[in-house]
Amino acid sequence: MTSGHPLCNDRENMRLFGYEDRIKKGFDGIVPVLKKISALQHEGDFELQAQRIARDELGFELPEAILANAWVDQLDMRRLFAWCVFQTYRRYSDEFYTQAPLSHAGENDFDEFIQSCGFHTVDISPCADGRLAHVIRYVLRLPHRMVRRKSYAGAMFDIDNSVEKWVETEMLRFREGRPNTADKPTRYLKVVAYHFSTVDPLHQGCAAHGSDDAKAAASGLERLNTFKTAIENSFCCGASIDLLLIGVDTDTDAIRVHVPDGEGVIHLDRFVDTMDVYKVTQYGSLEEGKAFIANQVRSCSPEAIEGTARFAAHLIENNLSQIDYVRRNFGDAYPDTGHAERFIGAGVGFEEIQLRNLMYFAYLQTVEEAVADTDVGIKIFTGLNVNKGLPVPVVVRFDYHGQVPGARERAQEHCQRVARAFNERYATLAEQGSLHILQVVRDCNANAPIEVIECSVNPVVDGGH
Repeated sequence: MTSGHPLCNDRENMRLFGYEDRIKKGFDGIVPVLKKISALQHEGDFELQAQRIARDELGFELPEAILANAWVDQLDMRRLFAWCVFQTYRRYSDEFYTQAPLSHAGENDFDEFIQSCGFHTVDISPCADGRLAHVIRYVLRLPHRMVRRKSYAGAMFDIDNSVEKWVETEMLRFREGRPNTADKPTRYLKVVAYHFSTVDPLHQGCAAHGSDDAKAAASGLERLNTFKTAIENSFCCGASIDLLLIGVDTDTDAIRVHVPDGEGVIHLDRFVDTMDVYKVTQYGSLEEGKAFIANQVRSCSPEAIEGTARFAAHLIENNLSQIDYVRRNFGDAYPDTGHAERFIGAGVGFEEIQLRNLMYFAYLQTVEEAVADTDVGIKIFTGLNVNKGLPVPVVVRFDYHGQVPGARERAQEHCQRVARAFNERYATLAEQGSLHILQVVRDCNANAPIEVIECSVNPVVDGGH
């Protein structure tokens, strides 16, 4: 079915939905399969039947030791569930890195486009809420490999880490001319993506801000301004930093773009709502739709710099395809207006997580520095899993640069330290068998798949990759 909306990319919508539907069905099929296997645990050929069902319906085998003990004791369904989640994640991740299923048609031209808008880097910090995990590739329709993404609870990004990234980016421009030379008058664009709910605003907004939409937006703006001040105070070149604030309706994927004024100042009460744009432009022509978007941006912020206005218009136009994506495939809003993540991801990496409500992400080096993020994640999964008798699956991951001596060993040590901290902080869950951890690392310079280091379900690692 086509949308008929002149600004929507129907072909891309079909491709993206096919991918999302297939991946999520892989995770959602785990419980029905395990129920089927559980019903057979006292059969004489139970192990053979269980492995056949797992191979046929899940695509992998189950740990032999767990199945072999079923005749003596009750089948450990928590361990089996965690194993299946981890194996499904691993298969999904491998496909992402070997087959590039989310490749973007405009990837090769993205640097040129953003530089024409006056930027050399786009750095986005969304909330760690799994309902924003798809904000880059789906909601904003940007090439995920060309945009920096670091997620934090409430979108409260780490300012020191962002300053370090800014320094690294400017050094690359100065020393290597990447993505352009330091004398080019382009700027580093830092974006915060906060979120809200139009279906249930009092309960399904940002948990980190108590479902207070105004607080979520104001806190995101404050963090942006603090980051810019940090750069100005440290390097006296604040002109190289631009800011953008975006609100995401997690029910419809429509966005609010707070277009900065001519001085780069963002006003919370001035934004373009893409749902309004969608409704107005759906029956016009392509040219009329583009002109309307440009007029909306200018009406929102008449003083906006030309390049900033063009980039904002680009995001607005892109998002119209995502609004149509949701309406065509799910109705007026997603059926899972609340949390429905399948596992927690903690550490550094997870580029492949570009799907809504697939993973709750806690970007961290240590659990201690990110207790707000991890506590929110555990609270979410207590409701999603623990209260239903299922464990919390956690993937601890650290990507590393393979050309740096000792980087892999340090990444492995990071994994082990964070895994220990999880087990200590959430000791009650761990002792009950309601917390399971998969440790993985990845050489991000080799474009390689993940490598399994350790798994609490089955300590015998099968060789990774």
